Amino acid sequence: MSDARRDSGRNHPRLEPRRLPARSLKSALLLTSSIAAVTLFALLPASAARAQFATATPAVNSLVAAIAATPAEGDLLAAGPMPAGAALRSATIWLQTKQACSVELRYGIDGSGSAAGETGTGGASAPMIAAPAQATTLAGEHIAVFELDDLEPGTTYRYELRLDGALVERPYPFTFKTQPLWEWRTDPPTVTVMIGSCFYVNEEQYDRPGKPYGSEHEILGPMAAVRPDLMIWLGDNTYLREVDYFSPGGIRGRYRHTRSFPGLQPFLASTHHYATWDDHDFGPNDSDGSYPLKAQALETFSRYWPAPNHGVEGAPGVFQRFRWADIDFFLLDDRYHRKPNRWPAGPDKRMLGLAQMNWLKEGLVSSDATWKVVALGNQVLNDVGRFETFGRYPEERKELLDWIVGQKIDGVVFISGDRHRSELTRVEPPGGYPLYDFTSSSITAGIANLKEDDAEWSLPNRVEGTLLLEHSFGLMRFSGPRKERVVTFSAMGKDGTLRWERSVARTELSSAKN
Repeated sequence: MSDARRDSGRNHPRLEPRRLPARSLKSALLLTSSIAAVTLFALLPASAARAQFATATPAVNSLVAAIAATPAEGDLLAAGPMPAGAALRSATIWLQTKQACSVELRYGIDGSGSAAGETGTGGASAPMIAAPAQATTLAGEHIAVFELDDLEPGTTYRYELRLDGALVERPYPFTFKTQPLWEWRTDPPTVTVMIGSCFYVNEEQYDRPGKPYGSEHEILGPMAAVRPDLMIWLGDNTYLREVDYFSPGGIRGRYRHTRSFPGLQPFLASTHHYATWDDHDFGPNDSDGSYPLKAQALETFSRYWPAPNHGVEGAPGVFQRFRWADIDFFLLDDRYHRKPNRWPAGPDKRMLGLAQMNWLKEGLVSSDATWKVVALGNQVLNDVGRFETFGRYPEERKELLDWIVGQKIDGVVFISGDRHRSELTRVEPPGGYPLYDFTSSSITAGIANLKEDDAEWSLPNRVEGTLLLEHSFGLMRFSGPRKERVVTFSAMGKDGTLRWERSVARTELSSAKN
């Protein structure tokens, strides 16, 4: 449960924003040619940006909005295209059309390397290859998913779409990239991961009366301009309304409405997207495994967020595992098997369920990755428990943390959403190393305004100076040589400027220290 609708009060003081280091001039120019005004703010040198960004931002946002809101007349594309998962030699492209039609996709190596300086051929682009054509249907939600194989590692590809033979044109590039082949060859590459949660798109006739709950959607422009390696959506990626809860068609319609939001489209095209869910994109507020339409919700989620693996045999859900460079990601499902929040305390009060917990334990033990990033819709390390957190399932959470310590599983980092505020929390279990949970929320949904007498105003295990009460997104940058890896957590405001930043060395997250 988010606390944004319940709390009111003044905003917490925050750090003075500052710009991230500027791109090189070459990369900036290439990026400008690719996504036009979406990246205007990234082109200014750091010194100029500090002086000019305040006046430049409104212009950038209005240009971004104009770009997003003016698709070609008669265009059949409703949403996307969106690159989903990518591996060393494969990638997935998702899109949705407005009606049944034929879909053609052609792709080739981007010789310019224009997508944020990614590897290309260094010259002219390669000839385009046609993927097998598809036809979207009403029964399939007019969705097409292209699985592209036999690609080259560490390569940026450009692609084009034709719907019923007509070329789809947008003022930003259609590109995707494969992961680099680095093992046995080089140090791990630098990886930039964007995270965020709580994305609300208003629909007045079905929203609650009063002030619109979704706002400041211009944050999507700076998010698109970052062009991270991947984006992880941490739940509440859409908000089911009362009219949607108990109708399979309502669930599908809500997903379609959110995904087709014009301002979202440049960001969908800008990177590879992975997702888990929380209560609002699963069912009603605070919903759990008793929700009668959970199977239909899972089917809809899987159509809109394609992945090579969702759940395991005998235990459905949105949980999945994937690797990017030297990072194993475990995206957990905190809803499908969840006991109600009010279930009596005891060993059978579980959020994840036995099968998912065993899957996670096996995955953590088997992982040889430098980092193990565990994503959950609810906060993991918050013990105050006023609203929904993993701490309200204390025996199951203790089982997981004890497993990490007992099995000496190094390099674990948690990420979470839900709370309509951003912060970094930290605990050090007995006999273990410090564990961190980077909470990033909200992208556009209402903001939680805590009062000074609220128990969570001064959360005991919050890293000092990291509480952020505004629309924001998070970045995690994994960098450094193989034995000197560092993760840098950054909270970014709606204008794309840095609000706070903390770095943690991989050597600090090691059982060998204890």
